[in-house]
Amino acid sequence: MNRQSWIGSIVLVMCVLVLGFGLATWKYDALEGEQTASATQPEPMESVTVAVARAVDHRQTTTSIGTVLALRSVTLKNELAGTVRDVRLVPGQIVETGTLLVALDVSVEAAELTAQEAQAALARTVLERRRDLREELATTQEEVDRARADWDVIQAQMARTKAVIAKKTIRAPFKSRVGIADVHPGQYLEEGTLLTTLQGVSDAVHIDFSVPQQVAAGLRVGESVDVYATGNPSAVMAKIVALDARVDPTTRNAMVRARIEGTRHAPAPGSSVRVRIPVGSMQTVVAIPVSALRKGPGGDQVFVVAHDKDGRARVHARQVESGAMFADEIVIQSGLTAGERIAALGSFKLRDGILVAITETAEHTPTDHPAAGRP
Repeated sequence: MNRQSWIGSIVLVMCVLVLGFGLATWKYDALEGEQTASATQPEPMESVTVAVARAVDHRQTTTSIGTVLALRSVTLKNELAGTVRDVRLVPGQIVETGTLLVALDVSVEAAELTAQEAQAALARTVLERRRDLREELATTQEEVDRARADWDVIQAQMARTKAVIAKKTIRAPFKSRVGIADVHPGQYLEEGTLLTTLQGVSDAVHIDFSVPQQVAAGLRVGESVDVYATGNPSAVMAKIVALDARVDPTTRNAMVRARIEGTRHAPAPGSSVRVRIPVGSMQTVVAIPVSALRKGPGGDQVFVVAHDKDGRARVHARQVESGAMFADEIVIQSGLTAGERIAALGSFKLRDGILVAITETAEHTPTDHPAAGRP
């Protein structure tokens, strides 16, 4: 039994060895066949559209939030207490200078003025009579002076009454747009009651915004800034008209005032806007299409197209430093030179060193950079 077991074990080992050798030979032949097939297949190639990096003049910008202000704006209040007799406050209406807005009851003052006018007429008659008598030496100069004083006093009283009537008759101080009002006839108004707001109507508005002190130091009166209103992607140009002489000690910011000429496209007074301000001097940088830039954990990169020794087009990844974006272009501050060809459309499917087939060269038309060409 021991001899038979020993012979069976040897036979089993031999069978396993023969089977393993056969499998190894088969696998080797399969791998060799795959390598031979791979050697005969062409190298993978991706289709891309190529763009040419171009040099542009560019000035860096920063952004601030500003407030739109009318050139003239007032909060309308009554100086004197009284009962409302007439109201002509129509919200949104444009009124001319001197237009009656609110009239308080002046019946008492009107009656006083009538009595004062009668007294003034009497005082005038007395003064003229005293003068005539003085010429005939029938009265003294003291009597003439006293009559003249009575005349002056009544004139002053009349002027005061007219001033009170004028203060109770509230008119528009300038051409303006009326705000929301809640004033009604018969309503009693305490002194200093808020009536409405008036926003001046003119051909310009102001934009007030703050910038860091280092940015303010580089700004000059007459420079242009771009103003973006909510819901309007188009910029409205404004010119700086004033720089605050004081820097806020808490925020280290300085106030700047810009002016928009022509209110046709200007935002409404009181609204919030985004202001783009130029910073520093003009520099020459490289601009490429946005589609050519790839962003990743390792930073920004582009694929530069170059020909290998066989004359075939290949792409090579290159790290770059990107900057501001304008329309469909982005600024490259370093890592790329003007004139180099880069993969634009289709760059998302590329890897370093891969062959590419250039389908076309993208039309890389110049874009008007908002910060270029300004003083």
